[in-house]
Amino acid sequence: MGLLDGRIALVTGAARGQGRSHAVRLAEEGADVIAIDVCKDIETMQYSGPRPEDLKETARLVEALDRRAVTVQADVRDAEAMRRAVRTGVAELGGLDIVCANAGVLNTSPAADISDAEWAATVDINLTGVWNTVQPAIPVLVEQGRGGSIVITSSSVGLRGALNTAHYAATKHGVVGLARTLALELGPHSIRVNTIHPTAILTDMIDNKAMFRRFRPDLADPGPEDVRDRYQGLNILPVPFIEPVDISNAIVWLSSDQARYVTAAAIPVDAGATQKA
Repeated sequence: MGLLDGRIALVTGAARGQGRSHAVRLAEEGADVIAIDVCKDIETMQYSGPRPEDLKETARLVEALDRRAVTVQADVRDAEAMRRAVRTGVAELGGLDIVCANAGVLNTSPAADISDAEWAATVDINLTGVWNTVQPAIPVLVEQGRGGSIVITSSSVGLRGALNTAHYAATKHGVVGLARTLALELGPHSIRVNTIHPTAILTDMIDNKAMFRRFRPDLADPGPEDVRDRYQGLNILPVPFIEPVDISNAIVWLSSDQARYVTAAAIPVDAGATQKA
């Protein structure tokens, strides 16, 4: 018996990284999965986006666990595309119980150097994209009358500031306010809304030369080992990075009956980063 047997989960940014991990862990606990990703490069970002074959691999991993998977290529910035994605997934799988608004992007620049395009892409994906994911799911969850769970991926930077992340930090703080307001509105329907706040994880968002050069500008080709000490210095616990599954495990718990009275909470899974002096 899994913690989420018989439930249906929607995950954005599901083609790789945290999103794939979330989809697989939810499936391991018994959920069928609607997996959504844009599957292309995002303008202004310093790393490559996922590809359609990555989303197919996520579906294969879910189905290998004897769970159903529906994949949809959609850009979370496109409200109508997300409405269609939710309709498609719900129609094929027969309902919706869990919404995991995970899709997000990150690049780093001093505030004075952030371009209009960088600001717009970050806000449109990380904040408006969350809204476009959650808003069409709300009527489904309410009309079913069986409650539900919405988990929004924020960041440790959603609970504190960080250098060179004005655009990113603004969005990650923004989704906390969105989640707390939705929790108030949806609580009478037994729909819980929470945010989760990771520290650094070695997915493509972090594991790229442009990001590492922020910490080691003296190196032409820095890798994870070259920045290990810098990242470890951000955390209380003696680790530089956590794993995607650490976030996935928390999402499973938040989406299960074990967290049935947890709502409007901001849950750090951050090795203590938000409390580091």
